[in-house]
Amino acid sequence: MKSKVILAFDLGTTGNRVMAFSREGAVRARSYYEFPQIFPQPGWVEHDPQAILETSLKALQDVVAVIGAEKIEAIGITNQRETSLLWDKKTGQPVHNAIVWQDRRTEKICQQLASQRALITKRTGLFLDPYFSATKITWLMDQIPGLPEKIKKGDIIFGTPDTWLLWHLTGGRVHATDPSNASRTLLYNINEMHFDQELLRIFNIPAEILPEVKDSDAVFGLLDKKFIGREIPITGILGDQQAALLAQCGWDKDRAKVTYGTGIFAMANTLNELCRSERLVTTVAWKIGGEVNYALEGSIFIGGASLQWLRDGLQIIEKASDSEQMAAALENNEGVYFVPALQGLGAPYWDPQARGIIIGLTRKTTRANIARAALEAMAYQVREVVDEMQLTMKQKLAVLRVDGGAAANNFLLQFQADIARITLERTALNETTALGAAGVSGLSAKFWSQEEFKKIVIKDWLFTPQLDEKIAAEYYRKWQEAVRRSLRWAP
Repeated sequence: MKSKVILAFDLGTTGNRVMAFSREGAVRARSYYEFPQIFPQPGWVEHDPQAILETSLKALQDVVAVIGAEKIEAIGITNQRETSLLWDKKTGQPVHNAIVWQDRRTEKICQQLASQRALITKRTGLFLDPYFSATKITWLMDQIPGLPEKIKKGDIIFGTPDTWLLWHLTGGRVHATDPSNASRTLLYNINEMHFDQELLRIFNIPAEILPEVKDSDAVFGLLDKKFIGREIPITGILGDQQAALLAQCGWDKDRAKVTYGTGIFAMANTLNELCRSERLVTTVAWKIGGEVNYALEGSIFIGGASLQWLRDGLQIIEKASDSEQMAAALENNEGVYFVPALQGLGAPYWDPQARGIIIGLTRKTTRANIARAALEAMAYQVREVVDEMQLTMKQKLAVLRVDGGAAANNFLLQFQADIARITLERTALNETTALGAAGVSGLSAKFWSQEEFKKIVIKDWLFTPQLDEKIAAEYYRKWQEAVRRSLRWAP
């Protein structure tokens, strides 16, 4: 058993990785490939579905070359969730680029359906927003010539990236997903745990294109022998943030996890309780062992993406990691604030018309001020979400467990602890989404018990509040004023 591994596919927003985990939680092999981001118009974000597939398969081959196919016990998949694809089930060819979760092209569709907002939220736990999958499907059906006719013939199917990859890995034999991904479509009734006929009618989406929803720890199918020479069971699927929650917090209710990725995602497990908030998403955490767990989530659209914009758009930093040294070189923020509403604002504002602003500029302002403001903005946004979580759950969170690429930035995490007035735990393994995918797969395959898996995550560092509380409060007050000036800017 010790020589065996669980393989995890981690399908991210900017790239895909495959990792192999031992029973002790050690990483035996890993491979990662980026793929291009496509921006056809302002506010639009797309991915080439073939690039998603090809980078995933290339990473798979790399890892198998290191560990050997015979060592793989089972496979898990985690993925960027709301990103939407339609493809021809006869040819396997996509009908259009994948429309990414960040994409805002369906704002008008959401406005047209405004009278349905309350019903949609009651049944799905989500808000009527371009972020989620349903309006993306509606847009594709409206815009692609001949697509409705192909759908009527039964030729077209829908999926998020987990379903797209699973379909290909199984040689087109399995069209399925799990509740953590289905619950992000605006079509899934989280009270009754099925796709909802009335929601399908509202969005004019035929049920026939939707994947089968299996438990998160189900046996989804077998990896086709053509890929690595042997069939391997695929025994777990989770959305990326739910996977990180499983790895970071498991079944603990007094802590939350924050993933600092392209966006920032804070999530807390509410176990079997449906906690509802007017400002946060209520979602399915997972269905494991036949039991449904729910979660509260704050989805912040722009996190690490703001550093990418400073690097690629404004070209004021060479690499994202430069921001740490630049920010730390300043004694304070000198009154400069950056509201990164580059794709509107997600939680807790849910304003697709908000636009980014940098305010407080003077002749003294330098690149370092802008870099620091970008890092501080991540912390302010998380503070807003954490405050709402604690209010909704009616309890104080004991700790935030943090991961993601930007979690390597010590300035950011210390400022986060200062602003949120809470202890942060950073884990030694940054790729907790991949570990969570391995976890659900390994639990299903009896590779680990729950207790064994919970012991795998090791703390790397603690960050506790150091900044004077009055100074922190004034920083936060000015941030909130900056946000107010960014809201409802676009027509």
